[in-house]
Amino acid sequence: MTDSAARAASPADFSPAQPPAETTAFGVIVAISACHLLNDMMQSLLPAIYPNLKAGLGLSFGQIGVLTLAYQITASILQPLVGLYADKRPTPMALPGGVLFSLAGLLVLSIAHTYGLLLVGAALLGMGSSVFHPESSRVARMAAGGRHGLAQSLFQVGGNAGSALGPLAAALVVVRFGQSSLAAFALLAVLMFAILWNVAIWYRHHGLERLRAAARRGVGPIDLPRGKALRGIAILLALIFSKYVYLASLTSYFTFYLIHRFAVSVETAQLHLFVFLASVAVGTVAGGPLGDRFGRKPVIWISILGVLPFSLLLPHASLFWTGPLTVVIGLLLASAFPAIVVFAQELAPGKVGMISGLFFGFSFGMGGLGAAVLGELADLKGIDAVYRVCAWLPAIGLLAAFLPNLARKRT
Repeated sequence: MTDSAARAASPADFSPAQPPAETTAFGVIVAISACHLLNDMMQSLLPAIYPNLKAGLGLSFGQIGVLTLAYQITASILQPLVGLYADKRPTPMALPGGVLFSLAGLLVLSIAHTYGLLLVGAALLGMGSSVFHPESSRVARMAAGGRHGLAQSLFQVGGNAGSALGPLAAALVVVRFGQSSLAAFALLAVLMFAILWNVAIWYRHHGLERLRAAARRGVGPIDLPRGKALRGIAILLALIFSKYVYLASLTSYFTFYLIHRFAVSVETAQLHLFVFLASVAVGTVAGGPLGDRFGRKPVIWISILGVLPFSLLLPHASLFWTGPLTVVIGLLLASAFPAIVVFAQELAPGKVGMISGLFFGFSFGMGGLGAAVLGELADLKGIDAVYRVCAWLPAIGLLAAFLPNLARKRT
């Protein structure tokens, strides 16, 4: 990936009148978004083989839970640590290097016939994700040319697409051909490695220079006391909790809810879920540019708290209105994440990797934990109770009122 390639993709943005650090390298952003799609598609293959593993190896639900935990620990908890290290010692080749963990994880999982090997494969798969997210988010910021929200949106929508395509790929290949077919998906890791190798070369020769050029333009760090910055990050994490637990209620249990409440077919329920996921993708693309245009704090406020009226109506809506309500919920909720990540990066200048890893890891962990807790709630109180309880989660958006107003020092 070179500046010339990015220049060809967007000639107007690389006009001679603009310094290189102020241009948006769309070629680089598209490349990491495509890799985000491949990464999240590969990550979603692990749950697809759970039925095969349970039947073939006689695993208990508890053992499957530990398998998920092994993946989540490496995929979630390691992300901020990887990001913190990269902030201190930028390592461009970590991007393609991290893919080797995912490649190894898929190969191990494809041949694992003991529980110990399954745990190793799951951990390796998670390690690949833990390296990819913070470093690729850093590249998105380098390539943004000041349009940080847009860059994060385009990067994030790749992951959304990958998460949506993963179950489809699993249904077409893994369910049909079994555990060993995971080895075929290792080819995706090879493709991802090749793309990220070129991105890493751009990172080494151009990305770091962009950061130095931005500093030379006189934009100093955020003029904010450390205590207020930490409070802002804590508030943003609370908003992430609200967003991802509510999203987990829909991505994990919405089809069950529709079948139970309205007696629709599985196909109809899946169509509703697809429409919701499509609205999430659109919202993700829109959220970043809106934050660039109108400010991140208003977008965060509206995208979280603005969901509340619709989430409160959802448990009482007819089938006809359930679809539009979930579309609005998906559009609003998804628009929050790019704005939240960029806001947090601005609260902690110089720690882009750590912040990216923290927020991507936390969002992943909250989604998984939320799905588990909501599953227990559904077992105890019924599927309807999930949406009556979750309807109040967007009220956490009131905390956005306490986010600090950002002002930069001029040097």
